[in-house]
Amino acid sequence: MAEMDTSSKGGGHKKGPGVKKGKKLSTRIDLTPMVDLGFLLITFFMFTTTLAKPKTMEINMPYKDPNMKVEDQNKIKKSVALTVLLSRNHRVYYYEGIGDDPNVAPDMKSTNFSQKNGIRDEIIAKKKMVDDMKRSGSLSAKDEATILIKPDTTSTYSDLVNILDEMNINDVKVYAIIDISDLEQGWIKETEAANAGR
Repeated sequence: MAEMDTSSKGGGHKKGPGVKKGKKLSTRIDLTPMVDLGFLLITFFMFTTTLAKPKTMEINMPYKDPNMKVEDQNKIKKSVALTVLLSRNHRVYYYEGIGDDPNVAPDMKSTNFSQKNGIRDEIIAKKKMVDDMKRSGSLSAKDEATILIKPDTTSTYSDLVNILDEMNINDVKVYAIIDISDLEQGWIKETEAANAGR
């Protein structure tokens, strides 16, 4: 048993006759409960740190078909694609398809991350449209709604986190983060100018 003895030994003041000599008490401190408390604290902190696991988003990598040609692996059907452009002031521009024709500007629309009439409603509508096309037979069962995310140089990191949250919330299985092209940046400026004129 661990203990600390603080009793004083040796002579004290000598008292005169007729004065009773006081009994010297020894103070003993038992440190055994402190050891138990230390082990309890260590056990508690080891247990609680295992509960605090980092929260990360799971990213599923695409399946590579060994029979498919390399040039066909990254092709996306225009009918299943929705391109989302992140821009300044938390504005989100989007259009149907992949915008592969530089001579024809897509029908670009703008929204934001609000709960009502935001980008979430457009993602839900795109998923519903793809599901309807699959039911009608114009798309195969393997086709999924594909969201192409293209952050502009004026967008913020929080915008990218918000759009990734939307992918997770809406259970979008196929999405990609791609560099925005100069052509698309020009389309954003044209859309901003058209909206400012209204």
